[in-house]
Amino acid sequence: MVAAGEALLAPSITRRLISEFVRRAPVLGRSHGLVSTLSRRETEVLTLIARGLSNAEISRELFIAEQTAKTHVSHVLMKLNARDRAQAVIAAYEAGLVVAGE
Repeated sequence: MVAAGEALLAPSITRRLISEFVRRAPVLGRSHGLVSTLSRRETEVLTLIARGLSNAEISRELFIAEQTAKTHVSHVLMKLNARDRAQAVIAAYEAGLVVAGE
């Protein structure tokens, strides 16, 4: 599934997981230092990852090739030292890029 560019977890489950995380750990607005190392485009991609979009959906949203979206996602994960998308989503919430329920 992941190799095909699909999300490992359904977006609805990811949103519920993040909502619960945010409810239990009020860290919104806290600066996440590594997020500041991202380019403007990578920050856009991180925001879309945090909203539960797959690589294919990111590519359509940003009007870029799916391979380009995959490359951006890889760069985001590398720059954030995140081992997976879930860790990147947590960084996005901690940095205040997204708010639960938006």
